[in-house]
Amino acid sequence: MTDIQHVVILGGGFGGLATANEIRNSLSSSQVKITIIDKKDWFMVGFAKLWIINGTRTFENSIGNLNQLEKKEINFIQDEILSIDLQNKNVKTKQESIHYDFLVISLGAVLAPQKIPGLLENGFNLYDHNQLSEIHNKLQNIDSGKIAISIMGMPYKCPPAPFEASLLIDSMLRKRGVRDSVQIDFYSPAPITLPAAGPEVSKEILELVNSEKITFHNSSKIKLVESNKLIFENGEAEFDLLLAIPPHIAPKVIYDSGLAKESGFIPIDRDCKTPFENVFAIGDVTSMIVTENMAVPKAGVFAEGEGITVAKNIISKLQSKDASELFDGKGGCYIESGRETASVIEVDMFSQPKPSTSISAQTSENLSSKREFEKERLSKWL
Repeated sequence: MTDIQHVVILGGGFGGLATANEIRNSLSSSQVKITIIDKKDWFMVGFAKLWIINGTRTFENSIGNLNQLEKKEINFIQDEILSIDLQNKNVKTKQESIHYDFLVISLGAVLAPQKIPGLLENGFNLYDHNQLSEIHNKLQNIDSGKIAISIMGMPYKCPPAPFEASLLIDSMLRKRGVRDSVQIDFYSPAPITLPAAGPEVSKEILELVNSEKITFHNSSKIKLVESNKLIFENGEAEFDLLLAIPPHIAPKVIYDSGLAKESGFIPIDRDCKTPFENVFAIGDVTSMIVTENMAVPKAGVFAEGEGITVAKNIISKLQSKDASELFDGKGGCYIESGRETASVIEVDMFSQPKPSTSISAQTSENLSSKREFEKERLSKWL
């Protein structure tokens, strides 16, 4: 009997969990061994961070435990990945060296606030789970002044989330009766709210934030942050509380292994293959170009779709079949209004002649389906 093939998945986020589960649902542990490596032992659906900020959720109630994977016969190793040896098919962690037959890189993007001078000292990172309760407390205590929300680099994860954050913060301040004395400004380096969704959807999002008296400042490219002041390439602005979406980069191990150029992401096509045999990359650690000025957005739902594509291709190979799946580029994101409703942004990145996007009306049903989306992922993957 031949050795059982080993699929090693780096990262236990949307992409990694979708890949592992899809393979395990088709093949038993006597047919293939699956290992997920992640330096943290929990998984969270990203949008739950905003619920922690507005106080409707705690961190503990928003996570699933990756150790639960063992009961599905998916090995989980909590460790830090030090190097990837693509020639010898080895992944080295702090504690061991792991051989793979198939490698799926789903390490996500790393937040790099240090790239913006003064940000670490003078602002909060809206995407850092360690800062969520402190942000919540600041928002509970602000009675007047200026809140700035600033996107400090493109691309960034979950494109609608900062706009959603501004709406949920508006709602928190309204409930406390202080909204009229707090100004909310939103700064983006982009010319429109959501470039990935195109001009029509961007206009609707702009109208949504404007309707709550949130001011959107486009083409605001950050240079540095001073105490209570943002310095842009074309001007400056004052703030009392800064919530930043810092630049995103790929993990260092990706450049060290030659999979991507310095601070860039791993370039992939719709088959999610890298130039190395049986090595795939999915999710936020990748860049999948759609048109000259557009790539697949960095969002969990796309990582999940890419993970399922890769899983099907690995299953075909293990069964000595020839099939080759391509990622369909379809996905949806929710945008919550802060008024107990949400809308859904639907995207089809590979529709012809150009990517298509639409945004639904704000309804309470959409908010329920957003909550359902989270519950479903946690229960089916873990």
